Amino acid sequence: MMYNRQVSKCHPRVEAYGTVDELNAALGLARAAAEHDLLRERLATIQKHLILLMGELATAVEDLPRYVKDGHSLVTPTMTATLEKWITELEAANVSAKGWAMPGANMGSAAFDFARTVCRRAERRACTLQETGQLHNPDILIYLNRLSDLLWVLARWVEAKQR
Repeated sequence: MMYNRQVSKCHPRVEAYGTVDELNAALGLARAAAEHDLLRERLATIQKHLILLMGELATAVEDLPRYVKDGHSLVTPTMTATLEKWITELEAANVSAKGWAMPGANMGSAAFDFARTVCRRAERRACTLQETGQLHNPDILIYLNRLSDLLWVLARWVEAKQR
């Protein structure tokens, strides 16, 4: 954890930022498999957001003022708005987030579906922090929720592009 706080490896906070780290790695895999420059650029932006998010999750609530004072950024509604804008753009291209899908139509969509499931787990881990009073910023949960929606739509977009 930040600021030399000692906690167990199975502490809910470590579980939360560790799962976001797994999500970032899964998105790195999706970015490496992506065939479109715009997609790779957007994934890199999301990965940068996740680094900020991990830092915030790794900081105890009582240390957040120091964290901000030290120049670190927090997750903001603007970051979520970016995801929502991208979802809207994809949906305008007739890619919909309705119904069930079978992961594995191709490597690219499978990478997005895998990242989506890791994102949902990260959201659950952050929710645990919120329910125990250890999450100060509700924008983290909103961001992770919308990110998982975006990843679902991206998987469907990649499937449609490779048919």
